[in-house]
Amino acid sequence: MIQLLNSIATNPAPLAASLDYGEIIRHSGPVGIGVLLLLLGASAASWAIIGIKFFQLKRAREESIEFLDAFWQSKRLDAIFQRAEELKSSPVSQVFRAGYIELSKVTSLEGGDPTEGGLDNVRRALSRAVGTETTHLESKVAFLATTSTTAPFVGLFGTVWGIMAAFQDIYLQGNANLSTVSKPISEALIATAVGLFAAIPAAVAYNFFVSKIKVLESEMESFSADFLNIVKRHFFK
Repeated sequence: MIQLLNSIATNPAPLAASLDYGEIIRHSGPVGIGVLLLLLGASAASWAIIGIKFFQLKRAREESIEFLDAFWQSKRLDAIFQRAEELKSSPVSQVFRAGYIELSKVTSLEGGDPTEGGLDNVRRALSRAVGTETTHLESKVAFLATTSTTAPFVGLFGTVWGIMAAFQDIYLQGNANLSTVSKPISEALIATAVGLFAAIPAAVAYNFFVSKIKVLESEMESFSADFLNIVKRHFFK
């Protein structure tokens, strides 16, 4: 054992230089190649989702700020509705649209003198819109959570499978010195490294997006309460 450790300490460079990743993939077998392809595919999909969601949430935040400024500065709901039509990426504007459309239905059906039942309809419309917009914002984010939790285990499975195959080869060779042990085990550990490569960015992005979505959801709920109070004060006397 002492001689083995001394050999590792004095000869690290040849072992690192002997790793040929193309050869590793070619000799990984169907299971190993399948694991690597699965992890690389999950990583590529995660990065695509990260790019899409980043720009989607960024635009949603910017347009929501713009819409709220227009809402509080304007005194006419129809003018605000037209502005909301232009800012369709804002979840807050879409909540307003749903409430405004329902309010228009209630006031037209009840002859301009809406009742308490009409206010409940507006409240339900706002609540449905908040749920719909939240679901839209959360779309594809669950894939990042799945990748962050499962990719390390998939990589570990590939490593375990590779180590089993490596020990089988060592047994057939009948020689367990450093040169025969280090390379196959190093090759097997690549699956774990790829699994972490897929999982870590997905985990970071998932937590980042969830925090941004919670902020937007809170803004939608706050706006719904404010809009409902305004409607109740001006239309339901």
